[in-house]
This record gives sequence, structure tokens and C-alpha cells, in this order.
Amino acid sequence: MTEELPSWRQRWRSAVAYVFAFSGPAFAFLRRTFAFSGRVFRHRWARRVRVATAVGLTGVAGSLIGVMLFARADINVGPFSAEMSVVPSVTGGTEINIPPLGSLHLDSHRGPVHLRVALGSLDQSRTEALIDNPSAISSAGDRAVDEVVAGVSRLGLRTMGLAVLGALLLAALTFRDMRRTAAAGVTALVVTGGSLGLAAGTLRPDSISEPRYEGLLVNAPAVVGDARRIADNYGRYAEQLQTILGNVSRVYSTISALPVYEPAGNTTRLLHVSDLHLNPASWGLIRTVVETFEIDAVIDTGDIVDWGSSAETGYVSSIPSIQVPYIYVRGNHDSVAIQAAVAAQSNAVVLDNGLTEIDGLTIAGIGDPQFTPDKSETNEAGDDSGPELLATAGENLAQTIRGSGKQVDIALVHDPAMAQPLSGLVPLVLAGHQHARSVAMLPEPTPPTPDASASASPDPSPSALALIQPAVPTRLMVEGSTGGAGLRGLEHEDPTPLSLSVLYFDENRELKAYDDIQLGGTGQSNVEMQRNVIGLEDAATPTPTPSTQSSN
Repeated sequence: MTEELPSWRQRWRSAVAYVFAFSGPAFAFLRRTFAFSGRVFRHRWARRVRVATAVGLTGVAGSLIGVMLFARADINVGPFSAEMSVVPSVTGGTEINIPPLGSLHLDSHRGPVHLRVALGSLDQSRTEALIDNPSAISSAGDRAVDEVVAGVSRLGLRTMGLAVLGALLLAALTFRDMRRTAAAGVTALVVTGGSLGLAAGTLRPDSISEPRYEGLLVNAPAVVGDARRIADNYGRYAEQLQTILGNVSRVYSTISALPVYEPAGNTTRLLHVSDLHLNPASWGLIRTVVETFEIDAVIDTGDIVDWGSSAETGYVSSIPSIQVPYIYVRGNHDSVAIQAAVAAQSNAVVLDNGLTEIDGLTIAGIGDPQFTPDKSETNEAGDDSGPELLATAGENLAQTIRGSGKQVDIALVHDPAMAQPLSGLVPLVLAGHQHARSVAMLPEPTPPTPDASASASPDPSPSALALIQPAVPTRLMVEGSTGGAGLRGLEHEDPTPLSLSVLYFDENRELKAYDDIQLGGTGQSNVEMQRNVIGLEDAATPTPTPSTQSSN
């Protein structure tokens, strides 16, 4: 007799039984877990942790509200009525707003506190005293340090008081409990005091020597001051504060125009431009900087045009309008015809494996050996020997410098890949090509292998003597595009900014400081200037020879 197959109900019941048989332990584990979690959550220590967290968060939130809304202090600095305030920040620093001239940004400290100083209205009596007695500007500067220190101290105490008060009020409204409210106040006191203490502990007084300026370009020298004087005295915080205050005071106390910029008489100023790429706006910008900063000469490291065609030679006819010597080396977008057109201008000096002298500075330069206006990686010969050509051109310039018997102060190339053979030979190499600003120290040159026959020679040649002279550290400064990369600057979402730099040399022909000036690219109007003092900047680390893959 055959066994009857189970019905669909019997199969369903069997399946359910199997599920419960296997899931029963899992459900039991979950029940035990939830029960344990509930007991932990209801434990008195867990409750205390929750309360402490709530109190801490309330204290921090209340202190932030109090600081952001009310942490301000009015002070008098010279003839100005200024307002100081602090706001939470990740990077710290100080911002000094000088309407309508612009603003100064200082990397004065680290920590979660950012200091803002807004110079407001002028006090009538103190301003009249400045106009009637110009020497009063000096006395106002002498008092500036004490006034600022007193104002910052008063603002710090006010900030701590407001932070604690804000935390107490918020905690009282939230908890309605005296102990928790007091704990929130203590939390605010610790957080605020710790933040201010961190800012004070990381204070950099020398940051006054390297302000970043934002505003109208013509006002930059009047507000920031002369880089030569700052470079010599960058360690004296009080003097630099007095200098800036005196400059701004003169601006405000003069009704007709900005004050005459009075630079140190022994300073040589060179303007470094590069990669104009046919941008007509570049000439107006260069003329403005030359006049405003009293530039002695302009250095152009190439790519003045785009295609090197004869139709572009008219673009260089604006060089005489600069009215100072214009020193130029050829870029990879510049043909020999363009180089000849530049050389034909009355104030132009073309360097193609040669030397010139400007205001006591000896400058050497060589043109780019490649002509690649189509941005290709090949040269006129059609091969891919570009890196070797660039290195050879740099070596040719190095040989010319050694053979000249002169101490060359600046070497000019277009592509940074040409710079390495100049390492140890000149203190400064200027380049372009990359459309991006960068400053680095070149790797030290490899010492030559001693030659027994050469050492035995009674009369070594000048080049042999140059080889055994001690190498000098070589700084490579690559300029951005003064023309905003021309039409290429519009290829990206954000236009390429217009970049150029002012270099300051002392009477010993040493680079003391440099100002990086940057304007927003095509369609933008913002201006930013960053002062950099040699010796204050972070030590530039040696970098490998820049790659030649860029085809700008």
C-alpha cells in the first residue's frame, strides 16, 4: 500500500516549523540584546554621560552665540575710531579693513579665533591735528602699539565674559537647573579661554611684514609700505605697525590725492611678467604697476604672443609705452620674427644667450630653443627631443655666464626645465611657461669629478676656476600668466588670473622681498597682492627639475 503525499497545508506547516526552529535562537538573542541595552541606557552612569554631553554642547553653543553677536570692542588707534571683533575660525589670522582702500590679511596666529579690525570714522580733532602738524603722524604711530594691545586685551576679556554669559542664559532656559547651568558656564569659560590661549601661544608678530592686500591696485604701495624698509626691519613688530598706521593716516588726512610713494633710495625694483599671449589688457596693467610701484625695469620671460605670426608683430609695438627698459627672452610661442620685432622697440633689450646690466644688476638670458605654438610636444625638427633641447639651452647659458667672468645676479629662461644647469651659478632664475606661480630652491648641482691633468695645470682657464668656486643657493621663481593665458584662459570654468610680481633688490644686489600681484581673469575685477619677505617665508625645499610635459 503506497504512502499518501502530504497536502499543501501540511507542507506549509512544516515550512513554518522549520523557520521557527532556526530563527528562535536569533529572536532570543535580539530580545536579550534589547533588554541589556535598555538596562544600560537606564543606568545612572549612562544618564550622567547624556546629561554631561547635553550640558557641554549647550555651553559651547551659548558661548558661540554670545561671541558672534556681541564680542566687539571700540578703540581709538591714531586718528581712527576702530572696531575689533572676534569670530570662530579654523585657520585663525587677522583681517584689517581699511575702507575704501581695501583690506590687509595677516597670518598672525593659529587657532579657532579670527580677529577682525575695521577702521571706521576719523575723529575730527585728531584728524585736524594731523593735517596741521605732519609730525603728529609719528607720535600717533608711537602710541599705536599700546592702543592696539590695550584694545585686544579688553576684547579678550569681553569675549570671555560674553561667552560665559551666553552659555549661562542658554543653559538656564534649557535645563532650569542651577548645577547644570553653572556647569555650562564653566564649559564656556574653559573653551573660550583655551581658544584665546591657543591664539596667544601661536602669535606671529612678524606677520605684519608679509600682509596680503586686497583692494585697488594703485593703493597697495601707500597702504602696505616699502618692501625694502620692511625687509630690513621685519623683526620689529612695533615699527611695522607704526609704518602701516602712518601710511593709512596720510591717505585719510590728504584731501586731494593719495600720498607720494617714497621708497628707499637704494632699492631696485624689477617687474616680472610672462606669457602675455596677445592679451591687450596686459599693457594697461603693466603700465599701472610700473607707475605705481616706481619700477626700474620690466622682465618678460616669453610667450608674448600666441602663434608667432607676422600679423602679431604689431602687438609688441606697445612696449615703448612702458617707458622703462623692457628685458625679454623668447618663449615657445614666439618666433624669431617676433623676437626681432621686440628688439626693434626703442626700450627693449632681447637676451638670447647674452648678458645686460640694469641699475647695477647683471642679468643673463636665453630664448626657448623650441617653437611650438600649436602646443605640440615636438619641435621644429619634428622629433621628440624637447627635454634634451631645453637642458642644452640651459647649459649653453651657464657656459656663457662662466665665460663672461661676471657675477650674474639673475638668469632668465622661459621653460623652468631650462633652469637646472644654472643651479649654484646664479642666486635667482626667473621663468614662466606654466601659467602658475611657484617659488622653489633648485637642487644643488652635482660636484664635478676632479681631473688630475687639470689640477696639475699651472694656468687653469676661467671656466675651470668657475667650476671650483663654491655654489650659491639658486631660487627658481616661475611667474603665472600676465595675460591670463590669452584665449586659453577661457577654456576652463574659472578664467586664468593675470599674474605679475614686483622684485625688490638692495644695494648689495640681493633679493629682499617680492610682491605677488594677481587680478581676476577675463570678466573679473578683484585684485590681490601678497608681500613675501626673504627670510620670513617658509624655507623652500629643493624640488626636482620641473617636467616638460606642460605645453603652454
